[in-house]
Amino acid sequence: MKHYKRLFFLFFLSTLMGVSALAQKHQKLFFTPERITFLKKRIETDAEVRKNWEEALAVAKHQLEKPDLDKIDYLSLAYLMTGEQVYADKVKEQLLKLCTKSTWSNPEMLKRQPAWSSDLRTAGNCWIVTMGLEGVYDQLSKDDRKTIVSGLMRMGIRPALDEWFLPEKRIHTLNSMGHNWWSSCVYMAGVALLSVKDDVPESAQWLKDLSASAEEWFGFAGDQLQHKVKTWDAKGGMYESVNYASFGVSEYLLFRLAFQNVLPKVKQPDIPLLKNIPSFFMNVGYPRDGMMYSLTFGDSHKNIVGERPVKLLWALGYQDPNALWYLNNIETGQHREGLAKNAPMGLIFHPDFSKSPELPNLPTSQLYEDMDWATLRDSWKKNSTLLAVKSGHTWNHSHADVNSFLLFHKGEFVIKDAGHSWYASKEYPAYFFQSPAHNVLTFNGKYQPTEQQYHGAPLRGEMSELLDAGDIKYVMSNGTGPTSWIYSRNFRHFLWIGKVILVIDDVKAHETGKFEWLLHPAGESQKVRGDISIVNKKGAVLVRPLFPETLVETGFNHDFPEKMTLNEILAPNEENVKEQEKYYSIGYPEQVRQTKFITAIILKDSINDTNIPVIERMTGEDMIGVKIKQDGKVTDVYLNLKADGRLMHLNSIKTFGGYTTDAYLTAISYPEKAPNTISNYFIGYGSFLRKDTTSLFSSLSKLSLVVKEKDARYDIQVTGQPLIRATFSASEKPINLSVNGQMQKVDFQKGNFSINLQK
Repeated sequence: MKHYKRLFFLFFLSTLMGVSALAQKHQKLFFTPERITFLKKRIETDAEVRKNWEEALAVAKHQLEKPDLDKIDYLSLAYLMTGEQVYADKVKEQLLKLCTKSTWSNPEMLKRQPAWSSDLRTAGNCWIVTMGLEGVYDQLSKDDRKTIVSGLMRMGIRPALDEWFLPEKRIHTLNSMGHNWWSSCVYMAGVALLSVKDDVPESAQWLKDLSASAEEWFGFAGDQLQHKVKTWDAKGGMYESVNYASFGVSEYLLFRLAFQNVLPKVKQPDIPLLKNIPSFFMNVGYPRDGMMYSLTFGDSHKNIVGERPVKLLWALGYQDPNALWYLNNIETGQHREGLAKNAPMGLIFHPDFSKSPELPNLPTSQLYEDMDWATLRDSWKKNSTLLAVKSGHTWNHSHADVNSFLLFHKGEFVIKDAGHSWYASKEYPAYFFQSPAHNVLTFNGKYQPTEQQYHGAPLRGEMSELLDAGDIKYVMSNGTGPTSWIYSRNFRHFLWIGKVILVIDDVKAHETGKFEWLLHPAGESQKVRGDISIVNKKGAVLVRPLFPETLVETGFNHDFPEKMTLNEILAPNEENVKEQEKYYSIGYPEQVRQTKFITAIILKDSINDTNIPVIERMTGEDMIGVKIKQDGKVTDVYLNLKADGRLMHLNSIKTFGGYTTDAYLTAISYPEKAPNTISNYFIGYGSFLRKDTTSLFSSLSKLSLVVKEKDARYDIQVTGQPLIRATFSASEKPINLSVNGQMQKVDFQKGNFSINLQK
């Protein structure tokens, strides 16, 4: 009997060991058997995928001789694809070397009080170990696995969880470090934990809590006491810059994708924002011949794109066809953190581009109201024109650049900002982060306080009133908040009419002083009569100051002391801070407290374009403005000097060119040969427009709008209030009526029709 009991015990023990062995079978986080099989099939049938794989394999072979830990994923994928032991042996060698170190911590971070033992480098090492284990976990001996898991926990996972997440020892908060660092440190620890979950008894609860924490990270709304900014815009943007938006969200998406593959039955939090993120990277992108460019606001670079997050979101099921267009326009290996199609993760998660649209189905303009960025473009075709404006917050990676703007034209930057340098360089805090490195309007050489880089601004800059009616576009940026130590008004309006972009600055300081308009050209630039000519390859524009004064057209500045003065300033170049590049200061020589700047940016169709719009200055009682003549069309733009808030209780009613209005800005367009025939009109902050006794437009509150009419078909863009009720005159009942892109039922009575909108 004892003999049978002993046999039964041995059978039970062996069964347990068998179950344990099965439990230890490593679940792949990314290089799943299904993905490997699918990649092998694609290599057989798709010549491009085969070429990409051959390039990746060549890197893996090079790693056998000169290993680079950051490329351990090439070795793991090579082993899984070929079965050749030499790749697995090199992975094991590298993992054991990394995981037997004394520490992964950064000596500089350890000097902080309290010490930081978890940072981006430790997060990076968590990723390295994870990618190594993707290939060789099942080949590790018990001792080797114990050594690797022990080192990973000691130097990677546990420090991150202790300092960034778990309540017992946590030192960080979303308020202090809730940007890309939090995402990387926390979710790279989470990815690593998923790779060794069967070796860590506490992993189940930790992983559950890590997954749930994403709702708090994406939902962080900032705080008033410490001037911290909301992390994410509702439309999918992130204030830190294109660079850190791409990096920060990708770190989470890698965790989410790995979690989905390893624990498919465990529900992850629903985050509606994720579906909007791909369109953000598209809207801040600039398609051109060659590599895709992106906006450079903050600590970013024109070559940085959102390839990694867009590909990961596609793998997670967020498959907007526009994303295929975006990814298809990104060059291989364009960004170091991308998922290039010849890199392991890029190969595994490379979408099928056969259904990529020729152009994206996206609006040509977008306003990010939570982070206060705006993009306006004339087309989604390559080498078109893109105007981008930034206001919002200043802190951390977001520079002191409220009201600044960038301009791409004909495939190149023509107006840029200075960019950024390596953070350890003295030029970064002294110049690149600060206002002089951007296209802003300074007062006595000042703009935003230097301290905002470190402590934020108690008041944010804001953007609003975006209108896009094709050949007429408008947006307003209010930078008063972050510059309120010198300004009581700091508004910048952008009115884009055909080939002319008017930049209208409305500024009022607390004291009398000197205003200067800063301009950072890209390419070659020089003064040509009253213009600044900028040429960058095929992109060419003219920048023409119009108000308060023009530039002196000759070289005799001393003969015209009232004119604007143009000064060249040398500053560090972001590509090499030891080299210098020039930017311009356009100064108003008079000492004043309040004034208006109007500057025209003229878009040239080519370097030698001679079809330049004729622009005339207009002045009158309580008005300055410009007349623009181009291709048989005339547009009169009026700036009402009484409508800038200087009147209390009284309305700013004025008559300009036969039109009576209370609008701050008015633009009337008409054929040059038929001046009494209005083809379209723009109102910026106005409640009515009348021609003689006819009310063309009326609303009880001031709105911003564009009205275009052709053959009794009306297209109206309007914004300004959550409830909008307005009436418009028409000589006959409109055949159709589009309001903000939506067709509306026409209610036509006694020569008028009305609209009724409510958010």
